[in-house]
Amino acid sequence: MVERRARKHHQDRVAEALREEIDVLIEGELSDPRIDFCHVSEVALNPGGKSARVYVALDGAVKDIAKAEAETIAGLEAAKGYIRHELQERMGLRRVPDLSFLADRSGRFRARIEELMNRSRKTTATSRSVAMTDGKEKPSSRSLSEIDSLHR
Repeated sequence: MVERRARKHHQDRVAEALREEIDVLIEGELSDPRIDFCHVSEVALNPGGKSARVYVALDGAVKDIAKAEAETIAGLEAAKGYIRHELQERMGLRRVPDLSFLADRSGRFRARIEELMNRSRKTTATSRSVAMTDGKEKPSSRSLSEIDSLHR
């Protein structure tokens, strides 16, 4: 079977170059008031190179993050033609992929998971310390499988 490492490496390089250029465009040249402070976290280029998903992460200091994400994505979708034109000029690609902008929520999900894990660790630690007050360990009300599932 033929390995296609060179093609994959080329796609990865093009995706990284697209990420950097789109990030520079968003930070410096787009003046749409709908676009909040954000950065491009990842560009996923489809194998044919005809389309790409651009994941945009917003600054966490925004009060209504869902509304800000929707407005930012709408602003970027409106500026898609300008962004593609600038990418053509700057990168010299024969064919600039069709871009679709998506909100990157992985940072918020990661923070929520960490919060839940810390809460679970605290409740486990307090239940063990309460059980150890007699000098000998009493069985916890939770089974080991429940505690294990909380830590995953």
